[in-house]
Amino acid sequence: MKYLRIKKKKEFSKILKSGKRAHAEHLTIVYLPDKARKMAVCVGKKYGKSVVRNRIKRLLREAYRANAERLIPCAVLLIPKVSEEYSFSVFSKEIARLFRKEKLVETRTEEDISPKLQNSQKDGV
Repeated sequence: MKYLRIKKKKEFSKILKSGKRAHAEHLTIVYLPDKARKMAVCVGKKYGKSVVRNRIKRLLREAYRANAERLIPCAVLLIPKVSEEYSFSVFSKEIARLFRKEKLVETRTEEDISPKLQNSQKDGV
């Protein structure tokens, strides 16, 4: 799943200023509708030394990538909350839940159903 990275301060400021926020226990997302899927992770020095910050960023990017298959085009900032332990499973579950809660996931259509399943439905199997 390809996505664009948000890199410029102007883009960050725009999303933080006029974007909508959604909160979970270990994570906050800020999103704004856009033409393409864009993502950035905000991890400051309060999270620990560079090794810890980079691990958090890797976990969040992978959790986003795993859940971004049916994401509508929007710019998303992922901001973790300070914690003693960070895990991929927690981030992945919270990102999926927040995307569904905020209706950022496209709904399935009949075209998404595999042709094999459609044929079996027609045959009455």
